Amino acid sequence: MHRGNARGRLARSDADGHPAEVGLHRAGDLMTSRYTMLAGYNRWANERLYDEAEKLSDANYRADRGAFFKSLHGTLNHLLVADRIWMHRFTGAGPTTTQLNAILHDDLTSLRVARRAEDERIVRFVAGLTDADLGGRIRYRTITNPQDIEQPLAPALDHFFNHQTHHRGQAHCLLTAITGNAPSFDLIIFQRQTGQGGVDVKAP
Repeated sequence: MHRGNARGRLARSDADGHPAEVGLHRAGDLMTSRYTMLAGYNRWANERLYDEAEKLSDANYRADRGAFFKSLHGTLNHLLVADRIWMHRFTGAGPTTTQLNAILHDDLTSLRVARRAEDERIVRFVAGLTDADLGGRIRYRTITNPQDIEQPLAPALDHFFNHQTHHRGQAHCLLTAITGNAPSFDLIIFQRQTGQGGVDVKAP
């Protein structure tokens, strides 16, 4: 991973002697299991999203409907673009780009193959993390208004998964506008279906 000499920084003090970053690690295995859940949720939600996208006509799939990346086609491509950018920041490996609106795949079939591969990559990456990794610091350069950033991995992962949810929400809105209906991407449904998140479904 691209974390420099980050491991072992689990309990530090700031310039005034106050504990710094300790809160990221008090939960122990709960932190790593949380990201395992979110990686699984991302894969699950994307499968539901692509199942619906494949039902659309090509015209509806590509129509500019005023979303930030215009169409469902543009939105799905951006989701893959952003995930690759962040995974490159996390690991120092894999494809990346500096164009946030890049069209990585112009046909939905190829895009879905790439999406599935990236989701599996995310699942494997998260499965290998330790609490020490989550407290380790990553360094990267931003694309918009370029500047050098350094921060602990855990908050960056929070952004990573939140960003996915943000743009899937836009995709959900596009699907609703096109078809009048769209499947729920609620995290709680994933938790109930998989038992993750401590959900215990009782039989009636």
